[in-house]
Amino acid sequence: MAEPEAPLPPREHRARVLKGATIILDVKLSEINCVVRNQNTGGAELNVPIEAILPEKFLVYIPVDRVAYKAVLRWRRNQRVGVQFVGTEPKPRMHYGF
Repeated sequence: MAEPEAPLPPREHRARVLKGATIILDVKLSEINCVVRNQNTGGAELNVPIEAILPEKFLVYIPVDRVAYKAVLRWRRNQRVGVQFVGTEPKPRMHYGF
């Protein structure tokens, strides 16, 4: 008889926020403006233009945090995107803003 699967641990609550952000695909060429709708230490939900094509991995720069989060795309429903943060980087040198 198969062992029952252990239940997944509860997900960390994501606080509702409204932060402007930029998805950076290539520091010199491609940026997509977006809005962070909720966020915790492990990830965030972003609103992106529905026509935006996103790769599996990218940076999400949030100027008020002064951090670029290394992100992995986990799900997408129309303009809503869920990402998991897998690390951070300092503000990209080529990026405008703060």
